[in-house]
Amino acid sequence: MRNQLVDVLVEKGIKDKTVLNAIREVPRHLFMDSGFEGHAYQDKAFPIAADQTISQPYTVAFQTELLEVKPQMQVLEIGTGSGYQTAVLLKCGAKVYTIERQLELFKKTNLFFKKMNYRPKKVVFGDGYKGLPEHAPFDGILVTAGAPEVPRPLLSQLKVGGRLVIPVGTEEQIMTLFVRTSEKEFEKKEFGTFRFVPLLEDKN
Repeated sequence: MRNQLVDVLVEKGIKDKTVLNAIREVPRHLFMDSGFEGHAYQDKAFPIAADQTISQPYTVAFQTELLEVKPQMQVLEIGTGSGYQTAVLLKCGAKVYTIERQLELFKKTNLFFKKMNYRPKKVVFGDGYKGLPEHAPFDGILVTAGAPEVPRPLLSQLKVGGRLVIPVGTEEQIMTLFVRTSEKEFEKKEFGTFRFVPLLEDKN
């Protein structure tokens, strides 16, 4: 079933062999409630706890491909969710720092990582808008929720040459890539529309 899913992703234009191998190796059904097991290898998003979703495999692959993950790359993930995207990044060889602001999901996924022996560098309960300045700069930052605008702290926490992949918009989002070309300059590219749950900010 995982091989069939990879075939679908190749047909949709995913080319990065590292990403495709990671999708092939990560058991997506374990990240979902058992009732959804039969749907786990369809190219669809599904609901998980706390009114969130496990992203569509194509979206996970597309964002990971845009990030251009290399072994030992330091990646900050905003929105741990089910942990599926985290696992794909880990399989690609990244050192992953991940932030989740839904306490229920944070606790559940953190336990799941330990049980499955997935080892992110850090799993943090907190506000993704602020990033993780104490561990910056990052080679890559991946945002797995729709942001109405790009949080400035995330741009500032990128290394020169680093890549930020973020869906920007409210009702639907435009997948956007920022590459930091110097201390003060960023190159921006857009890659079509997607639909994500909203990126929530702590207002206090």
